[in-house]
Amino acid sequence: MPLEVRRVRSASLTRALLSCGVVAGPLFVTVFLIEGARRADYSPLRHPVSALSLGPQGWTQVANFSATGTLYVAGAAGLLRVPDSALSTRLGPTLIGAAGLGLVASAVFHTDPVSGYPPGTSDASAEHTTSMTRHGLASIPIVVGLPSAALAYARRFHRGGNRRWAVYCALTAASMVVNFAVAAVGFGQTPRLVNRAGLFQRASIVTAFAWITALSARAINRCGTA
Repeated sequence: MPLEVRRVRSASLTRALLSCGVVAGPLFVTVFLIEGARRADYSPLRHPVSALSLGPQGWTQVANFSATGTLYVAGAAGLLRVPDSALSTRLGPTLIGAAGLGLVASAVFHTDPVSGYPPGTSDASAEHTTSMTRHGLASIPIVVGLPSAALAYARRFHRGGNRRWAVYCALTAASMVVNFAVAAVGFGQTPRLVNRAGLFQRASIVTAFAWITALSARAINRCGTA
């Protein structure tokens, strides 16, 4: 096969993988917004996204976790293939891929009921189930890995002289950590935050996933100019 043909096919594959990283976040957010809006006893301000996987309609969020996680694994593979010195960090894509695997695991291991959802359950479980423990472990690559990935890219962009992207990556990491921490306190039934915990969790998710979408879109553009 001629070298030029191999290059074209390789570039096409890279763009296809990166496109997975572009669409994953909007897909995930759209699904959980629709699901949260159509359930009468579910409050997006109060309840976590993971709680949507509970109950008879939970299969939709389970599928959402699985599909989004798979897309992020593919997107991470695409980021590793980008011929751009500003994106040439293996740590960032590896952490994004790990977050994708964490999302897939979150589909397998469900959270426990929290803050009174599903209806008829207590605000907080006295003891965590095994599934909840594993769900918590699955979230580590997401809540720790994604801010770390953003910081890895912030360092790379800073070294490359791209101040805007460096600042954007750093702010993404900070926003995700702060919002998730506040959400965790709220889900712990702290009175002042319990009714806004879902909002802070969503702010953390949207911030991180929008960043991956923007990063992947930038990488596609760089592929076109490489």
